[in-house]
Amino acid sequence: MNDESDQALPRVLIIDDSRMVRASIIRHVRDRFEVREEADGEAGWQTLMVDPTIQAVITDIGMPHLDGYGLLERIRKSRISRINTLPVVVISGDDEPDVRVKAKSAGATDFISKSIGNVELLARLEALTQLARTQRDLEESRAALATVSPTDPASGLATPSYLHYHAAQELSLAHRRHGDLSVMVIEIDQFDNLIARYGAHVAQLVNRKLSKILATKLRQEDTVAELAPARFVIVSPATNMDGACAFAMRLRTAIDHIVMTYREERIRIQITIGLAAAEPGRTQTVSHLIGVAMQRIAVGRAEGGNRVMGAKGEVTPEMASVPVRAPVSIDQYLLQLRTAGLDPGLRKQLPDAIRTLLPLLELIESEFPSGLPLATLARVAETGLVGAAPKGE
Repeated sequence: MNDESDQALPRVLIIDDSRMVRASIIRHVRDRFEVREEADGEAGWQTLMVDPTIQAVITDIGMPHLDGYGLLERIRKSRISRINTLPVVVISGDDEPDVRVKAKSAGATDFISKSIGNVELLARLEALTQLARTQRDLEESRAALATVSPTDPASGLATPSYLHYHAAQELSLAHRRHGDLSVMVIEIDQFDNLIARYGAHVAQLVNRKLSKILATKLRQEDTVAELAPARFVIVSPATNMDGACAFAMRLRTAIDHIVMTYREERIRIQITIGLAAAEPGRTQTVSHLIGVAMQRIAVGRAEGGNRVMGAKGEVTPEMASVPVRAPVSIDQYLLQLRTAGLDPGLRKQLPDAIRTLLPLLELIESEFPSGLPLATLARVAETGLVGAAPKGE
């Protein structure tokens, strides 16, 4: 750890068009604070944008180019958290109540007159900079926690960092077992137009609605995260491109039927989906698969949106009409088999159980050749006809 940085004085930005006023304030605080100074609000704003070490602002009201009220508005509306949370002290020779109220309503943290005493000025600045440091430490702690937490508290979905970590494990497992894995990126069409027409609040509600739908449509083994507003990614282990296409078409159809109402106006959601799948025998990364899916979304967006885009272009209902069976939980299957025996329901699921186990059986056969009837089992898994398979091979 750097001792010099630990002992550095907190930095304050003083903005006033009077050189004498700036010099007076600097003389009062220079033993406790490091100071930067600017002569107008516009120059002060530019300094805030480039200097992340500033912990508090002291600003005049009446200044050229950009007055104190305009500067306050920019600070509080900034999308940069270190700026919009800065303590701002308005200092003015005019101590009229209406000026004080206007400064406070514009976002001022404190209001002091230019005749304030040295001791009081230092006490207020120290309290405000300490508050700023505490808030910054809290934000950094929250950000660090978000990177290790598997769940985004706002959406209830997986965090992007956890999705990449977990998906990398699943992809490595699929490579080792010659299994399948697919990636699906989903984008809400015309999201910018939605914001422009209805406002950010309504657009956020639409975004949240889609995240809830995705959470209810997925299998337990799938992982979904929100990469950015209006863009989601789903990683599905044990799912090839055909299965991903079928699921994507069902999802798009479900979204097409959803209608939201805002101020008696009906809002429909449309999505474009890009798909990518791991290729056997080829080393790939999760980031690469997501990138491929996003490239396919870009093509679908250019063609008008509301499309599912796969390796060969747009996926049509006919291409995704082959039913795709989801993998069976083997643990659950064995538990039911032990408790209820091979009842009709379990017998019906037997082809799906075989299909789920096939990668493991292939691995066992490759490591310990024993003549397992893999071809027969593969046909059973593919056709679903248990009784059609010969007893031996």
